[in-house]
Amino acid sequence: MRATLASAGHVHGTATDVDAWALLEGAALAAVGVAAALYAIALWTSRRRSPWPLGRTLCWFAGIVCAALALGPIARAAHESFTAHMVGHLLLGMLAPLLLVLGAPVTLALRALPVDDARALSRLLRSPVVRWVTHPIVAAVLNAGGLWLLYGPGLGPTASDDAGLFALMHGSAIVHAVVHLHIFLAGYVFTASIVGRDPDPHRASLAVRAAVLIAFIAVHSMLAKRLYGHPPAGVDALDAQVGSQVMYYGGDAVDVTLMVLLGLGWFAATRPRPGAVPVAATT
Repeated sequence: MRATLASAGHVHGTATDVDAWALLEGAALAAVGVAAALYAIALWTSRRRSPWPLGRTLCWFAGIVCAALALGPIARAAHESFTAHMVGHLLLGMLAPLLLVLGAPVTLALRALPVDDARALSRLLRSPVVRWVTHPIVAAVLNAGGLWLLYGPGLGPTASDDAGLFALMHGSAIVHAVVHLHIFLAGYVFTASIVGRDPDPHRASLAVRAAVLIAFIAVHSMLAKRLYGHPPAGVDALDAQVGSQVMYYGGDAVDVTLMVLLGLGWFAATRPRPGAVPVAATT
């Protein structure tokens, strides 16, 4: 397996390469630690307000753990194993974003920030750029489109050339960082656009979000099936088959959770409010 991946540029041998990858891993884990610390500080700052739901806190720190695993030991294993790479993809691009979204960090920030800063954050949420990026269709295209670009054919004269983004990612620490940052941010924005718990002044209708989610599930499943028979250059066929199954079934598990949360959100929005007076039937 090592020989196969080495031929695709997945193994880094020079001291400079090792330093670059170690620096990348350290920076990524430091960013995860900062995110955990900021959430804890916000909890402490807003402690005198109404109680913050424990479930949100647990979801946030569970998401932090998933991201740390994906950026640490699993990221190292992914240089030699496509299956490990796919486990990291699920953790960083799907499960961690879902858990972090359920942690409602923007809501917590609005509780913890001074009034002027909270108003500035609210204005940012209403800006045209945020409105465009967080629309479910745009978020889905950024998410699914990035994955198809990552695992698509090479960029050379023929589809078999080892010049695809997947190979470049494993040969360059900078490309690796950019790709993983995109996977995480696209996953977070997409998840937030579908089942976000934070304030969203431009939230799309339930019908739009449901349609986009169904389309995304189909595209994600199609990509997993494609990878089963057409893995990226340099990836062992058996490893590709196991990895694509991880992507297919693991992605389904997260997608089903999204569907359940979307349904629960619809139920909560349409059920009668306590104390509401029912409308009398007309005769």
